[in-house]
Amino acid sequence: MSAVERDCAARLTSVLLLGSLLAMLAGVGIAVPSGLTLNPADPAAVLAAVHARVELHLIELAFDVIGWLALLAAGLVLAARPDRPRAHLSVLAGGLLAGAGLAGLLHDAGNLAVTQLAADPSEPAAAAVAHGVLLTAKWLVNVAGLLWVAATVAATSGVALPTGLRRAGVAVAVSGAAAVVLPWTTGTAGPSVAEEQFGYLLHLPVMLWWGMLGWRQCRCGRVRRPATMQM
Repeated sequence: MSAVERDCAARLTSVLLLGSLLAMLAGVGIAVPSGLTLNPADPAAVLAAVHARVELHLIELAFDVIGWLALLAAGLVLAARPDRPRAHLSVLAGGLLAGAGLAGLLHDAGNLAVTQLAADPSEPAAAAVAHGVLLTAKWLVNVAGLLWVAATVAATSGVALPTGLRRAGVAVAVSGAAAVVLPWTTGTAGPSVAEEQFGYLLHLPVMLWWGMLGWRQCRCGRVRRPATMQM
């Protein structure tokens, strides 16, 4: 891969990672204050909330889809740059990140199905069906979180990073792992709305770390550009 190609790949990775972070934060910023986190513990309340705020729900869902899709694309770009030291770990990190994006998109597909069920929340069977759909969607996003944490661990070893960012990656991976484990500690009842939102907070450092990585990719591209232009 030439210097120009490396510069373009770094910039594309930067745009995708930063775009993913901003889109996901926008989605969370809509869902949490408006009570649209879609907790499966009370499917009837979820259907009523979506029915009452369907436009807001679809806007939040659109931001979430954009975020996961950008994360999937960023993982593929990262995995397609095997010309670096420890390339196998870099490819692994990209593959895991792409897997997280795919699981997140499947999660959003479940949430979109809930939108259809909420068209008539008084339908007797709607709540029962919604419960199964919501449970599946929640576990898919938990799988996405697990893959994201694994990608973070692989990236700290396979991507050229300053020591501070590498150590921060290890710390945020611990935080993300705690968020992944949280649903397992709640037994058959599942996490409450408060516990679910706490899980979002535990995942936030992982999201921000990848955003920082995207910002660094952008800065590295700018540093290399003058030298590239002289060639």
